[in-house]
Amino acid sequence: MFEMKPERMRRIILLVVAAVGLLSACAQELTNTDCSESVVEALEPEAVDLGLSVKWASWNVGAYAPEVYGDYYAWGETETKSEYNWSTYKWCNGSYKNLTKYITDSSLGIVDNKTVLDPDDDVAHVKLGGNWRMPTDEEWTELRTQCSWSWTSQNGVKGRKVTGPNGNSIFLPAAGGRSDAYLSGAGSYGYYWSSSLYTDVPNGAGYVDFYSDNVSRNDNDRCCGFSVRPVSE
Repeated sequence: MFEMKPERMRRIILLVVAAVGLLSACAQELTNTDCSESVVEALEPEAVDLGLSVKWASWNVGAYAPEVYGDYYAWGETETKSEYNWSTYKWCNGSYKNLTKYITDSSLGIVDNKTVLDPDDDVAHVKLGGNWRMPTDEEWTELRTQCSWSWTSQNGVKGRKVTGPNGNSIFLPAAGGRSDAYLSGAGSYGYYWSSSLYTDVPNGAGYVDFYSDNVSRNDNDRCCGFSVRPVSE
């Protein structure tokens, strides 16, 4: 396992103190929901060195511990919402045939040839700042092919423990995914976005999915709500 440096410990202590202060203010103003979100955003995950080209976050965007599901985001969006479909998707005009950004096919909109999310559309970067960002398709491939994946549970939550070449590990909860107003697959499946467009059919984007018996790379409609696990340089 990784060794925590004194400076990192100091930073965590300061964040905890800040979180306690925020919660105290919430109690006084009776706005616990808003403040709880602020606390979560203040708690930066650990950057875990797995012996790969990038470091992987210890938990998902919107979470505060490795086994917590966190939030679900459509590809290229930075806020959660109640329904995930093309009518609510930010980068189209109501239909997957009328895209407004990240387009490589002229039949779907004005081609901009953007194939990786801009920083302003990358929820990991927007929420965490610094060097944090969503992993590319290539970085997910590296994680899939150079690490050991085992189906397990952590604090009662099912998911995959991913162990890198250097022996360090992260836990990816099987958080399921959102379509329309529904969450499906929680506890059985994990769906994690990459920052990479599926260029063959640009109304889709690349993601990794897993369950107890399989881990694979796939692509799906950008409007779906999936988990995001950040990386940093």
